[in-house]
Amino acid sequence: MYYICSTNKIAMLTIRLSKDAEKQLAQYCEDEGITKSTVVKEALALYLSQKRKVKSPYEAGIDLFGQEGSGSNDLSVSYKQKLKDQLNAKHPH
Repeated sequence: MYYICSTNKIAMLTIRLSKDAEKQLAQYCEDEGITKSTVVKEALALYLSQKRKVKSPYEAGIDLFGQEGSGSNDLSVSYKQKLKDQLNAKHPH
C-alpha cells in the first residue's frame, strides 16, 4: 500500500506500509477522526524533533565525568585539603 504525504503542496513523499500497519493506521485515523496524512506528518515531526536534540558538551560527556580512577567525586572541590593532608603525612611537623 502506498501513501502520499503532502505538506503545503511543496513536497510529496511515498511510503510503503505492511498490510498490518495500514490496517492499524486506518483504524486509528477512523477512531480519532483525522487523516492518514496528518498522522504521518505529526509522527515524522515528533521523530525528527527527538533525533535533533543537541546536547551541550557537558551533557554529551556526563557519563565520563566523575570518580573514574580516583574513586572520589569531589577532587575539584577538596583538592587543597587533600594536598595538605598528603604533605603533612609525608612531612610531619
